[in-house]
Amino acid sequence: MNQILKTTMLVLISSEISKPRKKELRKLLVLFSGIDQLDVHSINWHFQYNRNNQTYRLLIGICNLVLKGLLQTKSEGTNRLMDFLDAQRESRLYEKFILEYYRKEIPQIKAQASQIAWQLDDDFSEMLPIMQTDIMLSKGEKILIIDAKYYSHTTRTQYDAQTLHSANLYQIFTYVKNKEAQLAESPHEVSGMLLYAKTDNDSSLDKTYLMSGNRVSVKTLDLNLDFSSVRKQLDSIVDEYFPSTEPKKDPD
Repeated sequence: MNQILKTTMLVLISSEISKPRKKELRKLLVLFSGIDQLDVHSINWHFQYNRNNQTYRLLIGICNLVLKGLLQTKSEGTNRLMDFLDAQRESRLYEKFILEYYRKEIPQIKAQASQIAWQLDDDFSEMLPIMQTDIMLSKGEKILIIDAKYYSHTTRTQYDAQTLHSANLYQIFTYVKNKEAQLAESPHEVSGMLLYAKTDNDSSLDKTYLMSGNRVSVKTLDLNLDFSSVRKQLDSIVDEYFPSTEPKKDPD
């Protein structure tokens, strides 16, 4: 796995990224002095993860995305970052990043990508889609279902007004109400959130709606910042929905 990390850093250094980032990567390469570089075309991406190497899962996913998203230019033979056409892959990485952040950085809350069962009046469920959450955070009686969205635009224009994507709102509302019904016999508080990756084309969103007794929020996560700022945004969600939980602090 360290070979993949080193290979990715070397490829990025030869790519069209900023000089400060190349400088930081070269500093990190010193730590990999005894590690061999791999042929990017023959990397085996199929790993078995366990407690000893679980922390590599997100890093290896990022390396996979970077290496598969780099193209050789025909003119100089250097690498350039492509415009990713596989939006689904980017979206999946965005979801995975948020989930793994909460798992690793705030272990006081339970973070998982679990399914929600349809709460039916009978047992007939043929052709009903699976309700697969992106991130479900829970602690005690409180549950927050997060649907991570990675779009080029976080809103759409309808009749000259900016509105949320209706399908996204319907989906998170369905998740929340079915989870609410599932826990009807025990104390609980179920909330939902649409967490959009902020784009250069959109302003920040921070809206909260009360829908049939449940809180449903819409927020943006600005990833175009240093990691400490991204951390603060993610930690603030925990502060808001699980106020007794203290997120991990930045090291001095």
